[in-house]
Amino acid sequence: MSLSRLLPDSTLSLLARGYAWLPDRMRRTTGPLVRARLLGKPTVALRGPEAVRFVYDERHVLRGPALPEPVKSTLFGHGAVHTLDGEAHRVRKAMFLSLLKSPRNIAGLVGEVTAAWDEAAARWAERERVVLFDEASRVLAGAVCRWAGVPLEEAETGSVARDLVAMVDGFATPGPRHWRARSARRRREAWLASLVEEVRDGAVSVPEGSVVDVVARHVDADGERLDARTAAVEILNVLRPTVAVCWFTAFAAHALHRWPQHRARLAEEARAGAGHHGSGGAYAVAFAHEVRRFYPFAPFIGGLAAADLTWRGEAVPRGALVLLDIHGQDHDPTLWEDPYSFDPRRFLDRPPERDELIPQGGGDPAAGHRCPGEDVTVALLTALSARLSLLEYEVPEQDLRIPLRRVPSRPRSGFVLANVRPPG
Repeated sequence: MSLSRLLPDSTLSLLARGYAWLPDRMRRTTGPLVRARLLGKPTVALRGPEAVRFVYDERHVLRGPALPEPVKSTLFGHGAVHTLDGEAHRVRKAMFLSLLKSPRNIAGLVGEVTAAWDEAAARWAERERVVLFDEASRVLAGAVCRWAGVPLEEAETGSVARDLVAMVDGFATPGPRHWRARSARRRREAWLASLVEEVRDGAVSVPEGSVVDVVARHVDADGERLDARTAAVEILNVLRPTVAVCWFTAFAAHALHRWPQHRARLAEEARAGAGHHGSGGAYAVAFAHEVRRFYPFAPFIGGLAAADLTWRGEAVPRGALVLLDIHGQDHDPTLWEDPYSFDPRRFLDRPPERDELIPQGGGDPAAGHRCPGEDVTVALLTALSARLSLLEYEVPEQDLRIPLRRVPSRPRSGFVLANVRPPG
């Protein structure tokens, strides 16, 4: 009998401690891995660039079978690319790479988002206060739907944004947030499945090469088109992560408030025209990377051991749950000098190594399960951080704590802005 089977189950402890659970276990462990049980299953947890390469090797760890039903019914969707491994995963993933790794497509999406942001910021000036998290979600939702070829009336933007946020907000928790996430997913899958059917029937036209067009025409590894519901799932797997950038936008505002010295440098760079139309230059990119490293987003990822394995001399039994400690690695003092200091300069001299900075997973996105939209996230956060630095506003008294027990976490107030004054 393996040692992990004799350990008490840690599921309740994980739910209670959130992001802190695994890093705390890592600190208390002297060996190369943590052993635990989650949901009754033998579990091991790893950290570090070498561990990233180990976990993202399909000969070692299979990601698809490890996804629990609650996560598929909220965050990713049943039948999503995240649930596949091997050739089926590579063929489906290639579709996402064609959409999300193209510099032209990324620039087009950034252009849609920044134009929507500028229009929204002018409206914020007419209101006494706005909640940045909510406003950013609406900006992102409207912009990504236009870019993706999803017809969306202005009046519908708020409800679509709320549903896309709910899918992310409720995947890792029991209770009302989780049930809102399930309801939101059912509603939006039905909406987009109907759109896919109309596009295929010729009743609705969408731009050639748009997300809806590409997904509707995609042929999977079995030589068949996706059924309409699975196509809807994959369209949502473009829309939902884009709208989730509202988490990082709120974190960026939080960082500018706590460490205002960064605002002047970002604003100077933006005013000088660095990047495209002030979308941000080298410092804004470094700032975006540091926001993604410093603030909590994904606590860990998991998969199932594909065979009886060995990690640094320790046995990992076939079928064990294997966790990669994302939050802990992004704050690991062996990788990052003074990891609990917010310092974008660490990314000015060199870009982050692929398997060091892993807020959206590790490995090669073309060959494994790393998020194919990571470049999109960085580009959007770079542009929005630059725009935040140019925006004049006051930060009224509010609860800006970021509870590590809450997954995914965010500033409790959503970051309230008062007396907004867009740049002239």
